[in-house]
Amino acid sequence: MKNFSGKVLFLDRSDINTDEIIPAKYLTEVTKEALKPFLFDDLKMDGFSVDKIKGKHVVVTRSNFGCGSSREHAPWAFEVNDINLVIATGFARIFRQNMFNCGMMAVELPESVIDMLFDKYAGKETVVETDFQAGKFVFIAEGVSDEVSFSDEIPFVVSEFDRALVNAGGWVDYADKKY
Repeated sequence: MKNFSGKVLFLDRSDINTDEIIPAKYLTEVTKEALKPFLFDDLKMDGFSVDKIKGKHVVVTRSNFGCGSSREHAPWAFEVNDINLVIATGFARIFRQNMFNCGMMAVELPESVIDMLFDKYAGKETVVETDFQAGKFVFIAEGVSDEVSFSDEIPFVVSEFDRALVNAGGWVDYADKKY
């Protein structure tokens, strides 16, 4: 099973599409690894640069993430950059399923929880620890001040089928074991 914990990249925008995740001009690459340097190459947001991706393993964002083309390359670009978890208020259906098909997670949380995460943690050095079996995230802001750090425990739900895909490492491994 992949790692679903690590430093968080906050993307405070809805409707980030697959062309912004991995631009179409890179879809001719023949390996997943070749996609690595182009993650979010066309994402335009105030204060965002691709340098902010380095060292991040989790993305927290707003609604309708992964809309646009149904390409599997978008989850692949995350996978080769060791980003195996995206948390949002909602996802484009095909993007969400492609994440689970690759053994990764696209987890939906209520808008009020996403708002709280942005208000409390965005702009701070934030880490999320994922307890997949218990269905909970623990968000931790480190170094808020010299003496204070804080954290929140956030429950999440993943369907039994998606849980099986994650446990198997993705659709191909799941199918190999089942069929």
